[in-house]
Amino acid sequence: MAGAYGARRFGQYRALITGISDRMLTQRLRELERQELIERTVIPSSPVQVLYAPTARGEQLIEALQPLLQWSLQHPDFIQR
Repeated sequence: MAGAYGARRFGQYRALITGISDRMLTQRLRELERQELIERTVIPSSPVQVLYAPTARGEQLIEALQPLLQWSLQHPDFIQR
């Protein structure tokens, strides 16, 4: 869901996802790319920039999950159990 909050670069994802290691984040981003939920764009600059963005399928999934996210924010006591 970090992509739904505007994360586009690796460091932005890491900042939004508490407790994730660089290795685990790299694995997850690769999985999402294989599943065609995000796309990875390499910008050949110095230093090289890598951007991630939700695909159309990813945007649809984010939209479908929004009501569940809103419910969980309204019921934190239930989530903590």
